[in-house]
Amino acid sequence: MYEVFYQLREKPFSILPDPDLIYWGKVHTMAFTMLEFGVLNNAGFTVITGEIGSGKTTLVRHLLKKLSSQIKVGLISNSPQSRQELLQWILMSLNQPFDGEYSHLFKRLNDFLYEQFAQGRRTILIIDEAQNLEPEALEHLRMISNVNADKSQILQLILVGQPQLRDMLLLPQLRQFAQRISSDFHLQPLVDQEVARYIDFRLQAVGSHRPLFTPEACAVIASASGGIPRMINVLCDTALVYGFANDQKLISDQLVRDVIADKQQYSIFPINQVSRAP
Repeated sequence: MYEVFYQLREKPFSILPDPDLIYWGKVHTMAFTMLEFGVLNNAGFTVITGEIGSGKTTLVRHLLKKLSSQIKVGLISNSPQSRQELLQWILMSLNQPFDGEYSHLFKRLNDFLYEQFAQGRRTILIIDEAQNLEPEALEHLRMISNVNADKSQILQLILVGQPQLRDMLLLPQLRQFAQRISSDFHLQPLVDQEVARYIDFRLQAVGSHRPLFTPEACAVIASASGGIPRMINVLCDTALVYGFANDQKLISDQLVRDVIADKQQYSIFPINQVSRAP
């Protein structure tokens, strides 16, 4: 809608995970470093946590683009609970048959993992939204990881989830699981000073040759979004729509306040309270 008006190749603030538009600030750089460290150092378990919309899934998508073709990856984005359902989803993610009784499923998974290992291929299982797993499911993942024997890391697991995952892993009954986590990181929101750089980066990435948001507008967005990238994207995208509708080439703090006021009154979008304009 507004791309031509602002001379942009595409929308800069889509809320869909886009590994080509990652802002490599301090926290996202560190989180991805820990992901890579886990993969390269054969970590049994790697855990990445962060608030909703903090960019966890985008980092996973970027990791998938960089992995060697010699690594077999299974990706699960839902929350299987029973041990049989969990095994079925694991096999499905690895493109293996997933019908049969539990004992047959377990043998099928083990046979597959050892076959991959014998061929010099590594296997990584990534579970997104892992905060929705029950403690029993997490404990079963630990049991599955017992396939790793001696010095051979046959299966690596990466768990990605909201802060509740971190809280759950601190439960006494999951102590053995927690002790196997070799690499972990919690994604913090962007600090206020980084929000303006994040906005400018996204705009430049789609062809903008000048700032489209005033420093004051960026400050208001930082306050209202709490530094969460997805919330920043929604506010910026809506502000550009308002700017286009009002023939404004530069997004002011007042226009952003109008966006916020409308969302607070008419939308279900969760937003922080911001101070009134002086």
